[in-house]
This record gives sequence, C-alpha cells and structure tokens, in this order.
Amino acid sequence: MNATLLWVALGLGLWLLGLHGLLTLRQPLRRIIAINLMGSGVFLLMIALAARHTPTDPLLVALVVTGLVVAVSATALALRLVNGLARRDEKRS
Repeated sequence: MNATLLWVALGLGLWLLGLHGLLTLRQPLRRIIAINLMGSGVFLLMIALAARHTPTDPLLVALVVTGLVVAVSATALALRLVNGLARRDEKRS
C-alpha cells in the first residue's frame, strides 16, 4: 500500500464518519461538528490527490486553502444561527 492510497482511505474514512454523525445525531452542535468532519475528509482526499505527482498540483492546493476559509466562515455562521435559535427557545420557555 503506498502513501497516497493510505491518505485517500483516511480521507474517505473521515468523510464516512462525518456522514454517520450527520445522519444519526440530532443535536445541532454535533451535526455542525459532523459536517466539519466531512469537510476535513474531503480536504485530506484532495491533498492526497494533489501530492501524488512529483510537482504538487497547485490548483488542488489552492482549492483546499480556499475551502478551509469557506469552511471556517460557514461554521461561524452555523454556530451563530444555533446560538440564536437556542436563545429564542430559551425566551419562549
């Protein structure tokens, strides 16, 4: 087994673990963590595919860096929305 295949398998495993969490968990915070785990699996897979060539493919690396920025921003937005929903439900009680 070469290194690329190992990293691809780990990325796929992370993605599947996140998918399992997304489908089985009901708490919003845990679902956000599951979505982030899926994104990390995709990023790991893309970096593994970029590194299989001797000169690393700069397009995939740039996409991963951009994806990380978007993932952090989306996570911040999702956490803010969950916090707002929790406060709204708290005021109703």
